[in-house]
Formats: sequence, structure tokens, C-alpha cells
Amino acid sequence: MEFLKSAVASAIAQGPPFPYTFGDKVDVDASIWTLYNGTRRADGSNCSIFSFDVAANKARLPLAKNALKKLRTMRHPGVIKVLDTVETDSYIYIATERLVPLRWHVKRKSLSPETIKWGLYSVARTVKFINDEGTSIHGSLRVASIYTSESGEWKLGGFEILSNVKDDEAIIYTYGSLVPESARYTPPELARSGWDAIKRGPHSAVDAYNFGTTIFEVFNGDFTGADQAGQTKGIPPTMHAAYKRLVNPNPKARITVGVFLEQGLRSGAFFDSPLIKLTEGIDNLGVKSETEREEFLDDLSQLTDDFPEDFFKIKVLPELLKSVEFGGGGPKAFSVVMKISTKLTSEDFDARVQPVVVRLFGNPDRAIRVCLLDNLPLMIDRLPQKVVNDKIFPQIVSGFSDVAPVVREQTLKSILVIIGKLSDRTINGELLRHLAKTANDEQPGIRTNTTICLGKIAKNLGSSSRSKVLIAAFTRSLRDPFVHARNAALLALAATCEYFSDDECASRILPTICPSLIDKEKLVRDQASKALDVYLQRIRKVAAGMPETAQPLPHATEAAGPRMSTPAPSDAASWAGWAISSFTNKLSAASGQMQSSADGTPAPSAGQRPTSPPSRGLDPNRRVVSSTSSASALHRQAVKSPSPAPLSRNLSKSPADAYFQDAEPADDDGDAWGDMGDMNEDGSGNDNGADSFFDAPSEPSRKKEKPPASSSSLPFDDDGSEPDFAGWLTAQAHRKGPAGGKALPKGLGKPPAKATNGKGGGGGGSAGRKPLTARPAAKPVVAKKVDTKPKETDDDDGWGDGW
Repeated sequence: MEFLKSAVASAIAQGPPFPYTFGDKVDVDASIWTLYNGTRRADGSNCSIFSFDVAANKARLPLAKNALKKLRTMRHPGVIKVLDTVETDSYIYIATERLVPLRWHVKRKSLSPETIKWGLYSVARTVKFINDEGTSIHGSLRVASIYTSESGEWKLGGFEILSNVKDDEAIIYTYGSLVPESARYTPPELARSGWDAIKRGPHSAVDAYNFGTTIFEVFNGDFTGADQAGQTKGIPPTMHAAYKRLVNPNPKARITVGVFLEQGLRSGAFFDSPLIKLTEGIDNLGVKSETEREEFLDDLSQLTDDFPEDFFKIKVLPELLKSVEFGGGGPKAFSVVMKISTKLTSEDFDARVQPVVVRLFGNPDRAIRVCLLDNLPLMIDRLPQKVVNDKIFPQIVSGFSDVAPVVREQTLKSILVIIGKLSDRTINGELLRHLAKTANDEQPGIRTNTTICLGKIAKNLGSSSRSKVLIAAFTRSLRDPFVHARNAALLALAATCEYFSDDECASRILPTICPSLIDKEKLVRDQASKALDVYLQRIRKVAAGMPETAQPLPHATEAAGPRMSTPAPSDAASWAGWAISSFTNKLSAASGQMQSSADGTPAPSAGQRPTSPPSRGLDPNRRVVSSTSSASALHRQAVKSPSPAPLSRNLSKSPADAYFQDAEPADDDGDAWGDMGDMNEDGSGNDNGADSFFDAPSEPSRKKEKPPASSSSLPFDDDGSEPDFAGWLTAQAHRKGPAGGKALPKGLGKPPAKATNGKGGGGGGSAGRKPLTARPAAKPVVAKKVDTKPKETDDDDGWGDGW
């Protein structure tokens, strides 16, 4: 083989220039030619080279020269296309389009019946042209003289004895028998009488017989001799009658190849197939009317997968792409393009389809855009990431702002297809800005699909902004009036649970799901319950792994006895029972003077009995005097008896507050929980100690005076008498003294009548005495207003901005 190549190369060097390079030798049937694969030096394109060595086969030189002459002069789509030729005294080279012998496919039986019919149709048209328009005889028609091109089309060669019937000295008469294996395919009349018998019968009779033997050969794999002519083994039944007439022993009774072709093209006949119709219409697709083009594309879209892929790739695909881009083929033609492109290799797709697709995305035609988006899943895997991110995506996003809702919706759906080809910067920047707009689209379906899209691309979002974007988007969608938008938000929340922190699940997501539990639509309620279960399971799992408390360990003294605010283990069955039992169990054991609790609020003394359930809250700013207490007795206790040190330390700054040890809590419906924030550090709720209802002296003045020695430290007795305001006022006057005190206002001095003994019952004193007017109380302290309105956040507004 190497020697042969070197010999060919040396021969080329000695002859005229031949701008082609020889490649591998191709196996063919017995022939006067040696076939090589070759390449064109100028552009590296593929070709085939027929080589004839004059010295080795000098007796058949006239056959080679005749073939060279006929190939140069005959132009027909069914004839081998010649690129260049070289003829010298030593060799003849014919460079043609890249060819593969049909024998290869026949031996492997790789041709489907439809493909064989299509190939025979092409050969029949070529033979008809030779016989009728060319008034010539091919003379050696067989499988060995047929080749397939790169497009899969059958091309006719073997023109060694092709002759014009008008030429009396035609080569067929003299050299017909020199064709290799001619005896196997010779018609009966020529076998009996020689090649001159052609002159006595129809000139088309030889080619008609040989076309019949070719039909048998392609369907059965081989033709051994004249005894097989007329056998219908393997031949389609629709072709039997016409085939038998082709191989009739009587040359005058044979039908011509043209008649055979005509019979095959009748409605329902053997050549009436979609593939043959396609080959007839693809060449002039650009000049067809709109109606004809629609019919042609309808037939094309119905083609099955058993048709020749090479033909679609080389012949059909370029014509369809031109029709889509320039000829008005529209979406239907592009759908066929996508169907064909699925069988292309990656290299062929990149070279033939990808450039056109990129240009089509810039086409303003909405129908083309929607068709491109619909077919995007078929080609996204073959499009490089750089092409999608830099060239296609900038064209796609224009669809987000299109006035046609169908374009906006298809653009939104396409994001799920191309998301894997986009960079992180594109996703978290431009894409999120566009999705923020579609989340507010006027079309409810687009809003719903935006929520679904965000849920599906959550894993592609940046971890730094993902939770904020998703919570804002889904929270807004939960308030959407469209039921399916709310349902989609709940579905998305359930699907993206893993992307939120524990705090976000508990404090931000669960509160937004809860209102949906009582949605007006059962669809939403059911989905809200499922989503709630997902998050509750996660929160419970997190809580199970948390410590029991974050408070520091108690001191040893506190550990000696149980704290009233801590439930006993045995009371865990009822959350309210332990609190009630704690109060009732401790009251019987308490003793001593009342002390302030750690937070500054009065704790109940041992001898007191609560007058209201302990579950009610007490308002530390409310002053309610017990209906069974005596004001004068209280006064005497406060003036004459020094307060114990712990009491003065732990109670409020105003001494009057100490008088309400036995005060009945007010029924304020639990409002005290909201007032506790207005209390001072000491828990009294007073700012300066001057807001007491009785205007009692302040803490500093009480420390300066020396209490009388006769004062008693015993608790006061509730005698049920009315408050003695007059006695209290007299004690005030004596305590201040004549020098340092001011005269009491007129009407508030001690009357000349007997002093009140504190037991006047509930009547309010003697009947003739005028009612005493109490001194106006000091201006009450205005309680601090606690703003309980939740802070307004803008987490759900403009979530797409800034990314």
C-alpha cells in the first residue's frame, strides 16, 4: 500500500498539477478503476479519486477515456459530480464528490425499504434522462456502478460504455464485453446474438433489463445470473408487476425505465412515499407559495426515523434553515430542524445549527421566539455555556418585557432550562431583577409561574441572598388573590425548607404560613397544613437538640428548696396545674414580714389570703384601698411605728405604697402584662414618690423625723370603720410644728367636736358635720407608652432590587 502511494505521488510529481491528496483505498467490485478517499488541498474538504493506471490495464484504456469524457459532459443531479480531472499517458485521475459504493450498504443490509425505494427512484430518473433526453444507452447498469454521496443520495457512475445510439461507431458495440463481470448482467438477446443486437431492438431495452436486475440485487443482496431475473423474492408486492415487465426475455415486450417510473408515481404506487415527495420539494422550497410550503412542511414533519440521516443533514437541513431565517418557513420549519438536529453529531450541530439559532434569538418575530423557547430543551445540552450566557440570554430577557403574555410566560419557563448554563453573577443580578417584575405581573398565571420558577432555581441562587429573596417572594405570593399563586407559594416553601436557617423557619416563615390554615380555599388550607408540618418537624428536631435552659446554674441556697416559678416534674401533665399548686402550697408555709420580690413587686405575706385568682395580673400603678381598712389606723402605724429596714429597702420610694399590703387586686382583664414596662428600677412605678393618692411625705423627710416612742409595730386591725381623714390631717399639723408648717386651709382644721375614734361605721361621721374635702392629689405620673405596633419591614418589597 505504501509503495502504491509513493508510486502515485511520483507520478503526480511528473505530470500536471493535481490539487488533491490521496487517502485510503476503497474496496469496490471488479472495476477498471481504483477508488481512493481524498482531500482537497486548498480547504481540506473531502473528495473521492478514481484512478486508472494505463500501463497496468492498457487494453481497457478506451473504456476509461469514454468514462472520463461522459462524466465531464453529462450534468444531472443523479450523476456523480466531477470536481477535477487529469489525463496523461501514464494515468487518468477523476476527482469527484465524496462517494461510498452502494455495495457496502447492500452487503450490510443497512438500507430500509423506504430508503431503497427512494434510491431506485433517483436512479430511474437518471436512466430515463440518459435514454430519453440523452438518446443514449448506459449499458452496464448494476449495483457496482451506483454510489452514495455524503447526503445519502444514490449517484450513477460506470460510464465506461455509455454510448449515443446515433453513433454507429459507438464504443458499446465494440468494447461492451470488456466491462468486468458483464456476462452476469447481459440481457438474454445480447448473450445469444452479441452486442450488435442492440441495433435491432429498442435502445432502452438493455438498460430496462439491467434496472430490473438492480432491483433484485438491492433487495436480496446479490444477482448471480439470468435465472434469477423475474424472481420476486424480497421485492415489495406493489412493485412485482412492473418489475417482471422490466426483465421480460423479449426486449420488445419490456417496458422502459421511464414507464416504470411513471407507474411508480401513481397514487398509492410504490414510489408514492413521503421521502420521495420530500426530495422533489426540498430543492425549490424557497420559491413555493405559502400554501405549498405549509403542505410540504406537514409532510416533512410526519417522516419517521428510518429515513436516511445523511440526506436530512446535508440536503434538507440547510434548506430548512434558510427557509426559517429568510424564506418565511416559520415555526413549523424550525420544528423539523430540531427533529433532524437530534441525530446530528456535536460537531455537525455546532457547525450547521448553532450559528443560525443564535441569530434567530435576535429575530423580533414573536412566533419564532416562542418556537425557539419551546424547542430549547432539545438543544440546550449542545449549546456551550459561554454562548448561552453571553449571546442567547441577553436576547431571551427581552421577552420579560414583551406586551404579549404568551412571550413573557414562555420566557419565564425557559429559565428552568438554561439556568444551568448561566453564571452566578447573571443569576443573582439581571435574572433576579427580571423575576421581581414578573412576580408583580398583571397575569396571575405568570405570577404563579414566577413562584414555581424561584422554588426550582433556589439551589442556583447565591447563599448570601437566597433566603431573603425566597422569603420576600413567597411571602408576597401568599397574599396573592389568585388561589393557585398562594398554593404555589406553599408548595415552594415546603420544597425549599432546607435553604432557611432555624431562626428564619421559626420567626419568619411559620407566622406567614399560619394565616393560610384558614384560607377560604380548601386547596390552600390543605397545602398550608402540609407545609406547616414540614417546618414543625424541622423545628421540633432542632429544639430536641437544644439545652434545657440558657440561665446560669442556681446557687446552693436556692437549690435547697424548689422555686415557685419552676414546675415540678410530677406536674408536667398540666401546664396550668403546676402554677396554681405552687401558690396554694406555699401560702400555708410563709411567715414573717412582707418582702419585695427580686423584681420589685410586693410578695404576699404569710397571713394574707388572696382575694383573686393568682392567674390575674396586678397593675403596679393602680391604687385600690381595701374596703375593710381604716385610714386612721394606717396613719398611726406609719407615723408611730418605724419601718423595718428590709421594708424600707425593698418597697417603693413612696411610704404610702406600704399601706396597701392588704389591697385587693383590680380586675383589669390581664392588662397589667402590658404595663409592667412602665415600672421604675425599684418596681414601684412612681418616678418621684409624690404621686401617692394621700400625698404622703417622701422617703428623705421620713428618715429625718424621729417617730414617737409609743408607736407599735404590730399590724393594724381591720375594724371596718370609715377612713378618719380629720385625724390624719391633725397629725400632719402636729408633726410639722407651728414654726415650720403652714396653716391648714380653712375648713380642714380639727373641728371642736369630739375626735373621731375611727368607728363611725360606713356612714361617714356625724350627721351635722360637713363632709371634709380632701387635699387635691398630686399630678399623677403619666405611664410610659409602649409601642406595641410591629415594626414595618420592607423585606417583601423590592426583593429583586439590588442583586
